[in-house]
Amino acid sequence: MTDLPIIRHWINGAEDDSAARTQPVYDPATGEVIAAVALGGPDAVARAVSVAQAAQKDWGVASLARRTQVMFAFRQLLVEHAEEIAEVISAQHGKTVPDALGEIARGRETVEFACGIAQASRGEFSANASTGVDVHSSRYPLGVVAGITPFNFPAMVPLWMHPIAIATGNAFILKPSERDPGASNLVARLYQEAGLPDGIFQVVHGGKDAVDALLTHPDIAAVSFVGSTPIARYIQRTAIEHGKRVQALGGANNHAVVMPDADIAFAAGQIAAGSFGSAGERCMAVPVAVAVGAAAEPLVAALRAEAEKITVGPGNRVGTDMGPVITPQARERVIEFITEAVDGGAEAVVDGRGLVVPGHEKGFFVGPSVLRKVRPTMRAYCDEVFGPMCVVMEVDTLEEALDLVNSSPYGNGAAIFTSTGEAARTFAENVQAGMVGVNVPIPVPVGYYSFGGWKDSLFGDHHAHGPEGVRFYTRNKVITTRWPHVEQHQDASMHFPGSN
Repeated sequence: MTDLPIIRHWINGAEDDSAARTQPVYDPATGEVIAAVALGGPDAVARAVSVAQAAQKDWGVASLARRTQVMFAFRQLLVEHAEEIAEVISAQHGKTVPDALGEIARGRETVEFACGIAQASRGEFSANASTGVDVHSSRYPLGVVAGITPFNFPAMVPLWMHPIAIATGNAFILKPSERDPGASNLVARLYQEAGLPDGIFQVVHGGKDAVDALLTHPDIAAVSFVGSTPIARYIQRTAIEHGKRVQALGGANNHAVVMPDADIAFAAGQIAAGSFGSAGERCMAVPVAVAVGAAAEPLVAALRAEAEKITVGPGNRVGTDMGPVITPQARERVIEFITEAVDGGAEAVVDGRGLVVPGHEKGFFVGPSVLRKVRPTMRAYCDEVFGPMCVVMEVDTLEEALDLVNSSPYGNGAAIFTSTGEAARTFAENVQAGMVGVNVPIPVPVGYYSFGGWKDSLFGDHHAHGPEGVRFYTRNKVITTRWPHVEQHQDASMHFPGSN
């Protein structure tokens, strides 16, 4: 480990070399250690918070013009350095470079929304709410806030958080995944180049020690999180116990319903992209296709063809469609799910368990897999797979499809493929999910809307980015004003005042 590059904390505008502990960072395509990452805890978090508090005092009252100038500059630097960031993501996560470029582009939408923070954060004004009395509201930053983000989108998910938090006047501390931490430090350097004052965006690497330090530090006002449902519950409970505002996005098991009148080839291509893109390691992946009536046989055949034509390999190789999963444990989890289902009577239409990529035998690869005849009690259906597997469930009617989708404890996203407006509207109105796609497999909203699910997919009141993000990272103040003329002075009333 001593000869490897070390990914260090970014505190007060510079790399922090105080970390006593590190852990390896792997290239999932080769299984080799390519770097080490610092593991911070309460001391690193305390240093970052102290710096953030001092810096935020000035940044919180900086003009909207100055904040937007930084955001515009940062946005341009993201464009110019996208390839560099994407290559780091591909090396540490395993996804293809084009896929990494896609997540950077989607994250950049939130930066573009933050460039309009002067419009997005406007308050309200009511003249003469009572005679000679005006009322207006303003939004104010919370202070120091933190983000705890997952491995699967090392650029995009943090970009859902910190641009809006910073544009609204807060200082932001990011705790990225220790599995692929490199992109966060690159982003920190870009913020500095864009003119953001040191201490407003900082990065503390680490595991549970760092997370718990962020959740319990008395000077952190709010915590944003994206990850699994059990950890989201823990984040919400612990942060609330320590007086913090919480926005915790949990797991998912998204369904795509395919009606008999759908364009089956189109639906299969879209579902395959949603199931196998980024090796299925997306909270908005599509691990379940629900075939309604006569759609079943042609859909299974089309999904088989889509899965079998996918080229699996290292993410930085031209022509690769799908890279490895993030760890050997992730690979074994997918294999276990498939094995348990097949042993229990399911049919592996496409079986990716035995896939080997020549020249990358030690990589964490598992091939695309399509299963049918899966029972709803099997883990392959009811658990979040987070791997390249698609389960085809079969029902007779749209009503049965809705019952199946709504029986899931998760409610992140859901989609329907149909050519009938009535079916689309019925589905969109009745499905219990926070994001819905009609002939769109991954209904992730654009940056000027907000991202978030229902049920066990969201803990907290606010969705991520967009207008909901502005509300989460600010608090409202209502100011009632009167400027009476001297001759109009009236005695104060002991009664509760009216609005006359």
